[in-house]
Amino acid sequence: MAASVSYDELFAVSAKQDISGKWALVSGASSGIGKASACALAAEGCNIALVARRQALLDELSGEIKKRFPKLEVVVVVGDVLADETYATLKSTGVLDKVDILVNNAGLAKGVDRIGSASMDAWKQMMDVNCLGAFRMVNEVLPGMIARGSGHILTLGSVAGMDCYEGGAVYCASKFAVHAFMKTLRYETYAKNIRVTVIAPGAVGAGTEFSEVRFSGDKEKAASVYKGIEELKATDIAAQIVFAVCQPSHVNVDLVHVMPVIQGGVGPRMHRM
Repeated sequence: MAASVSYDELFAVSAKQDISGKWALVSGASSGIGKASACALAAEGCNIALVARRQALLDELSGEIKKRFPKLEVVVVVGDVLADETYATLKSTGVLDKVDILVNNAGLAKGVDRIGSASMDAWKQMMDVNCLGAFRMVNEVLPGMIARGSGHILTLGSVAGMDCYEGGAVYCASKFAVHAFMKTLRYETYAKNIRVTVIAPGAVGAGTEFSEVRFSGDKEKAASVYKGIEELKATDIAAQIVFAVCQPSHVNVDLVHVMPVIQGGVGPRMHRM
């Protein structure tokens, strides 16, 4: 007969794990979901390592975190997730060996050209950053987690890693690869007390540069993607990351598939007002 659950436990189901004092490494931290996640985790008391290519934006974010939470440690590493120098710098700071939480966020979409007319440069950039960059970050952080016997790796997947749409062949392929990589990571680490989570958002616009990057800085085209809809915000995704991280230590949230209400799926499944 199963043990009964006390009323004290039932009334405390909203209680969350205290993650204050832990180290969180956030890639792609200079803007968008990465920036929002860094702020949300700092608000939970985490020390933060910020990784991105834009020094001025990282310095601004670092300064804001330190101003609001002066007791926290903040490390800034300017670099590309594909570059050897980035990981050498992380190692030299000592952060690489003490990461408790990895928010593996760096990624991008480039263009909406269809197969047969697409740019090979755009395809290569998406596969390099979304796949090899994300995979390497995990590969570099994981040994320290295993050595300490705990850790949580969260990687930004996408609804495009679960379904496809016209004009997104390689972006979708890169995110399908991310989902497959993370599933394999889950299989390889569940016996090592490592938590593994894929965050798979639908349309995220507010607070990000995602659409502007996709359309090479064309703000009008970028804005048209979200015209007439209430899309997800970067802070909405950061909230899901905090939710997953703050679950009790024996709970693993394998997948967070989060969509705006007006989006039923990829492609044309979007209700516009």
